[in-house]
Amino acid sequence: MSSKERPTLGGTRIKPRKRNIAAPLDPAAFADAVVQIYLDNAGDLVLFTGGRTQPGTTKPDEGERHSYSIIDCEPKRDAILPSVIYIQKILRRRPFLIKNLENVTRRFMQSLELFEENERKKLAIFTALAFSQKLSGLPPETVFQPLLKDNLVGKGLVLSFITDFFKEYLIDNSLDDLIAILKRGKMEDNLLDFFPSAKRSPEGFSEHFTLNMAVYYWSYKEGLIPLVEYNEKKIYEVKVKDMKSALTTQIAEEAEISEVIENVKQRVRDAKLPDTEAVRILWDVLMDAVQWSGKNQQQNANSALRQVKTWAQLLNAFCTNGKLELELMYKVQMQCYEDAKLMKLFPEIVRSLYDQDVLAEDTVLFWFRKGTNSKGRYGFQFLGHRHHEIKQVLL
Repeated sequence: MSSKERPTLGGTRIKPRKRNIAAPLDPAAFADAVVQIYLDNAGDLVLFTGGRTQPGTTKPDEGERHSYSIIDCEPKRDAILPSVIYIQKILRRRPFLIKNLENVTRRFMQSLELFEENERKKLAIFTALAFSQKLSGLPPETVFQPLLKDNLVGKGLVLSFITDFFKEYLIDNSLDDLIAILKRGKMEDNLLDFFPSAKRSPEGFSEHFTLNMAVYYWSYKEGLIPLVEYNEKKIYEVKVKDMKSALTTQIAEEAEISEVIENVKQRVRDAKLPDTEAVRILWDVLMDAVQWSGKNQQQNANSALRQVKTWAQLLNAFCTNGKLELELMYKVQMQCYEDAKLMKLFPEIVRSLYDQDVLAEDTVLFWFRKGTNSKGRYGFQFLGHRHHEIKQVLL
């Protein structure tokens, strides 16, 4: 045998390797098999509709119904709560279903228009109870964000759903709990987004939850009045923040005093800001705009006094009576008491405000005689050693 020839085994049959034969795809059979797996395990697959949904997430019209069907039960919390508790137990044993619940909930929120009004109410009650029971797999953004589809909002479906949700949730939980959920869902500042554009206003919000008693007779009893007050407060805070921002910009740009005054007055009217609050805000913004020095007290004093002199006309436009002038004095006093860099500036600031006609003689004298705020007064006693002569007081 040649050295190049390779030995072979005689009489051996080499079996051909079996190839993977692809079976025809059968989606229906696959779906039936998956459902059967869950049914064999005590029905752990809990469906909102009681059965497999048709295309478009619509409920089935025929077929065997699951015993825990939210859509088929009565629109009452006592009827829906067992389903919530059941789902909670299933998720504890099979955490891998948590993501499924989240995905299903998102699809249902996006498909509200495919359900009847009574069915949407059941979904709202279920969602509220799920949050009350702290059901796993249901983060607030999964519920609130999918609702913000223009067609759902425009038809008023979202407003109806969210109203039922608020009503049900506040039965067992406080307003603070509701606000916490809205914050996690990034909706605490955007409650008006649930309203159709024609009703999207603070007045529309208040009317919907308080004035329409024929429809929402429970609003006073079950906590929606505080929700209205909360929303009004948030709108107020946003307007105040916008006013501060606009004023800061105008100060930095050294805008005309008359223009700044008109801008502030308009924003005060829009926000329905109390005059005393407006005075406090003006002072805070003016002082925040000062370029402070880290350790140079004299430089800080010069900067603060320069700011007062520059914007005295603005302060004067809003300190229109003795009460408001006194409010400004208290505000300056507290800041000088609490801020180390301004600790010794109170007498000089008051003197500058008086010289610029922002503070009247009677206001300064009243502050010294009857001022109720005592913080820091011990350092300013020399301001009033002679009441009969204001010039002597300010020396």
